[in-house]
Amino acid sequence: MVERIIAACDGASKGNPGPAAWAWVVAGTDGQVASWEAGPLGRATNNVAELTALRELLQATDPVVPLEVRMDSQYAMKAVTTWLPGWRRKGWKTAAGTPVANRDLVVAIDTLLTGRDVTFVYTPAHQVDGDALNAAADAAASHTARSQEPAGSAAGSVLPPPEPASRPATAGRGRRPADRRSPAAGSSRGSVAAKFPGRCRCGRPYAKGETIAKNPDGWGHPACATESG
Repeated sequence: MVERIIAACDGASKGNPGPAAWAWVVAGTDGQVASWEAGPLGRATNNVAELTALRELLQATDPVVPLEVRMDSQYAMKAVTTWLPGWRRKGWKTAAGTPVANRDLVVAIDTLLTGRDVTFVYTPAHQVDGDALNAAADAAASHTARSQEPAGSAAGSVLPPPEPASRPATAGRGRRPADRRSPAAGSSRGSVAAKFPGRCRCGRPYAKGETIAKNPDGWGHPACATESG
């Protein structure tokens, strides 16, 4: 019997919202991808795609065997490891009393996690020499988001190659200056210090001077900022 299943899952949305898909991969005893699956979602957000990928992975793996899940989405990972217990206690409401976003997916994941030994590992995306399983899941999700066709090892599909890793920008001709137009007194890229207090998309407030980041709904906690897939 397998002592532990090692897997990765990822979601992608081309436009956020836009054509989206989910994907998961499971490693064999040699650490390479042994099985995988990806499915289209039509038009959806990246957060929906990320949570769907986790739900699909949990449904596809044996609940009796310990599972290690590698993810590059801080939102999805925090949703199930940090925020979920509080949301459940509050009747699936945030600390501000607003309904939890993507509640159906979060509740389904909560049910699938009950009684299971699952470890979550954060793996940054698109890194040179990064996690191979995460890169494989990312490639499968991105390819399926574009094609909107289901794929996977069970169907005999060929796993798409990992997409090129991003590299730091270098100074030189053609480099544009940072966009300084921002209600938070900083660049629209990356994290900045909030000029005024506000409320994040997760429902929790942030204070003046707290580090925040841009997301599709405005500004909020960096961990809640949606990553483009």
